[in-house]
Amino acid sequence: MRLSENIQKLKTNFKSSFWVANGMELFERLAYYGQATILSIFLRDHLKFTEVEAGQLSSIFGGLIYLLPIFAGAIADKTGFKKAFSFAFGVLSVGYFLIGATGMKTFSGLIPESLLFPFLTIILIFTALGGSFIKPSVLGTVALSTNEETKSLGYAIYYWLVNIGAAIGPLLAYLVRDYFGIEFVYLVSAFSCALMFFVTQFFYKNPVQNSASQDLKTVFSNLIKVLTNLRFMSFLLIFGLYWVLFWQFFIIIPFYISDFISLDTPIELILSTGAWTIILFQIPVNRLTKKISTQTAIVIGFALATFTWLIWYFALPVTNGATINLFGGEVAASIPLIVFGIFLFSIGEQTQAPRFYEYIADLAPKGQEALFQGYAFLPIALAWGFGGTFGGWIYQLFTKEIDNPQMIFLVMSGIGLLATILMLIYNKLTKSKG
Repeated sequence: MRLSENIQKLKTNFKSSFWVANGMELFERLAYYGQATILSIFLRDHLKFTEVEAGQLSSIFGGLIYLLPIFAGAIADKTGFKKAFSFAFGVLSVGYFLIGATGMKTFSGLIPESLLFPFLTIILIFTALGGSFIKPSVLGTVALSTNEETKSLGYAIYYWLVNIGAAIGPLLAYLVRDYFGIEFVYLVSAFSCALMFFVTQFFYKNPVQNSASQDLKTVFSNLIKVLTNLRFMSFLLIFGLYWVLFWQFFIIIPFYISDFISLDTPIELILSTGAWTIILFQIPVNRLTKKISTQTAIVIGFALATFTWLIWYFALPVTNGATINLFGGEVAASIPLIVFGIFLFSIGEQTQAPRFYEYIADLAPKGQEALFQGYAFLPIALAWGFGGTFGGWIYQLFTKEIDNPQMIFLVMSGIGLLATILMLIYNKLTKSKG
C-alpha cells in the first residue's frame, strides 16, 4: 500500500476524538515521566527527606496512580470521558504545581518543616487521584473510536505516543533543571496538564459510549473475583517482583548517580534510555521473538532484568572514578555502563511485555478474559506501592549504615533471580494451556 493511501486511511478510519485523546496522552506522559525522573532526587536533595521517606512518598504516588484506574474507569464510563479528562487534567495541573511549590523560595516557610511530609502525602494522593482517570479515558476513547479493522493499529499508535512522551519528558526535565532549577520541572508538568485541560474543553468530543459499562458495585465484585483466583494472583505477584526492579530506575539509580558519579550527571537523559529503546527496537524485537513461546518470552524478560543488575553489581564499583573519551569529551565510565544496563533491561521488557497480555488471556476462565485484562496494571501498582519504600530503605541501609553500596545491586539481582525461578516453577506446576 502506498504512503498516500496509508495517510488517507489514518485520516478516514480514525475519529477526531481518537487523535485528540492520544495527543493529550502524549502530553500527560511527558508531564508524568518528566517529573518521575527527578522525584526521588527532588525529595531527598532539595526537600531534605531521607532515602526511606523519599521512597515512601514515591510509593504513595506511583502505587495509587496505577491502582486507582481500576475504579476510575467505572466512574469515567458513567460521567463521560470529557468530564473525566477535565477532572484529571485540572487536578494534575494543580497537584504538580503544589509539589513544585514546596521547593520554591517564593513559598518557603508557608509549610512548617514538621508538616511537610504529611502535606506532600496529601498532595501526592490528590495528584494520583486525578492522574488515575487518564488511562481508562484514553483507552476507552481508543476502543470506541476505532473499529475491528483499525483497533489493533489504534492501540499501537497509543503505545507509540506513550513512549514518545516518556522519552521527551525527561529531556525537557533535564533542560529545565539545568537552566532554572529542579523545582521548576513541576511547573512544566503543571503547564502541560493545564494546556490539556483547555484542549479537552475546546477540541475533545465524547465518542458514543457502550451502554454496558460497569458501575462501582460491579468493579468491587469483580475485584473480589480476581483476588480469590489463586492461580491468577500468584502470577501477578511473581510479575510484581519484576516491576520492583523496574521502578528502582527511578529510586536507586538517581540516588546512586548523584552520590557516586556526579551531581551534574544528566539523570533524566539516562533514564529516558528505556523509552527510546522501545521506540526504536519494539518492532524488530517482536519479529525476532515471535516464534518463542509465551512462557519462554516472559522468562527471558525476567532473566535479562536480573542480568542487568548483576552486571552493575560486578562492573559499577570497578568503573567508579574512571573516565572514557566519548564523542570528543571525557565522560565517567559508569554512565555508559548504566545506559547499557537500562537498554538491556528494555530489550527484555519488549520481549515479555506483549506476551504478558497473552498470558493473562490464557489464565482467564472462559468468558472472563476482558475482566482479567482489566487487572493487568495490578502488579505494576503493587510493585510501585512496595518498591519505592523498599528501594529507599535498601539504599539507605547499604550506603549510610553498612557502607557497602555494591550490595544494593546484588540484592536487586537476587530479586530478579527469585522472580525468574518462581516463574519457571509456576509454569511447570500450572502447565498453562497453549
